[in-house]
Amino acid sequence: MVDKLTRLPSLDDAAVVRRTGDTVGSYRVVATAGVFEPGFRGGGPIRSLRFILDTLPGHLDVTLVTRDRDLGSSAPYPGLSGRLLRRDERSAVFYLDPWAPRHWARLIRHVRARPVDLLYVNSIWSLFSVVAILAAALRLVRVGAVLVAPRGELSPGALAIRSAKKRLFLAVWAPLLRRLGVRWQACSWLEEQQIRATMPWAQVMVNGNESPIPAHPAPPARPHDGPLRLVFVGRISPMKNLATALEAVAGTTRPVEFDIFGPAEDPHYWARCQRVIAAMPSHARVRYLGELPAADVMPTFGRYDAFLFPTLGENFGHVILESLASGCPVICSDNTPFSELIADTGGTVVRPATADGLSRVLDLLADRSPEERAEAKATAGQRYRRWRQHRREPNVLEHARQFCR
Repeated sequence: MVDKLTRLPSLDDAAVVRRTGDTVGSYRVVATAGVFEPGFRGGGPIRSLRFILDTLPGHLDVTLVTRDRDLGSSAPYPGLSGRLLRRDERSAVFYLDPWAPRHWARLIRHVRARPVDLLYVNSIWSLFSVVAILAAALRLVRVGAVLVAPRGELSPGALAIRSAKKRLFLAVWAPLLRRLGVRWQACSWLEEQQIRATMPWAQVMVNGNESPIPAHPAPPARPHDGPLRLVFVGRISPMKNLATALEAVAGTTRPVEFDIFGPAEDPHYWARCQRVIAAMPSHARVRYLGELPAADVMPTFGRYDAFLFPTLGENFGHVILESLASGCPVICSDNTPFSELIADTGGTVVRPATADGLSRVLDLLADRSPEERAEAKATAGQRYRRWRQHRREPNVLEHARQFCR
């Protein structure tokens, strides 16, 4: 959130250290991410990083380097470009325009002011990750350890998209990462397996403590008459598999309403989806309702009977947890780390997640009475909270401090 940030009047590093109360003994982390708040188009990784920074122990000092604009946007955030902004006493964010030499000069001066204990890069392919790791490899920055969080980029579904380019890049990049002795963060046992399938030599830290415990119960579920209300929230890209969700809705035999929220990240893929929408049968109403700011995600989920999400792969799946926390059961593929949780909270994991298989599940849901749908929503919210209360892991960067020794 923008109001979480307090602008520093100067990028003089001595002034920054004095102002924030940092000490030489603190564990210093420089993190990189292609997009962060106030952006929201990047989805779950933004919310993961926010939670990590919000729950830092007092002895950690973190600077997050990110782009000065949202994913796919040509306009920088007003007043943030090239600035180092304080979130609190333990973390700050530097908003970088990669094409502005002055920004790089300011950033380098800040980063090199003191040794970096840990370089934490989010993504393998991101320009920020590549530049940061090369800087460490060339000893342009003093770095004690490097931790890479691929954020689902090594899942089979992700690697299948533009696969030739990715395989070529990994053929060159993986040996350098191995030589540097980088460590890896997986958000789940599923992602750990995916990392090891590509990097058999990898040392992997598994930590999925990247979502807050909901402060309030899910909104009360009230029975409603009328068609089954379905929602899709996510980036419109091949990985999220919206086209299959639309084909499933088209294959139902009962009245269905399906609302879609998310940025059209891939224009060609969105054109394919629009063709399916144009051929939708009369009993299925489909609406595209645009992008959804992070603050509106959970209230939006609360208005629907189910979240239809046949994703090709999620390393974590924030949006699944947000749906459950809002009392919205999930209809999903088996390509996430939360299959057991989805089933336990009243949703359905469809194996394989074909359009026909999903259509059959949707018809069964549509046949439920209004009272049964409301009961399913209440169950989802209650069981999710019970699960989350028993999920205890340390802050990711505190875990990394121990793991990367």
